[in-house]
Amino acid sequence: MSFFKKLFGSADAGGVDGGEPVEHKGYLIRATPYQAGGQYQTCGVITREIDGETKEHRFVRADKTTSPEDAIAISLRKGRQIIDEQGDAIFR
Repeated sequence: MSFFKKLFGSADAGGVDGGEPVEHKGYLIRATPYQAGGQYQTCGVITREIDGETKEHRFVRADKTTSPEDAIAISLRKGRQIIDEQGDAIFR
């Protein structure tokens, strides 16, 4: 199984449907947690259009939980935190 499939939540790798992206301060956050070792890994993607180009930042955090719903909530919360702390610098 591909490392990237596991990392970014492919259905083959136990990925979770994180639902629709959530808007935060002009950015979109999509939760993409995946199953790893019987738990769900915090993971997501932040996107924003800058000068007509869509920029994307993928993140994985150490936080794990046994609930896919909790993993989605944590992923969205971490995405908001990244945006609040770093803003557009995440795309550099």
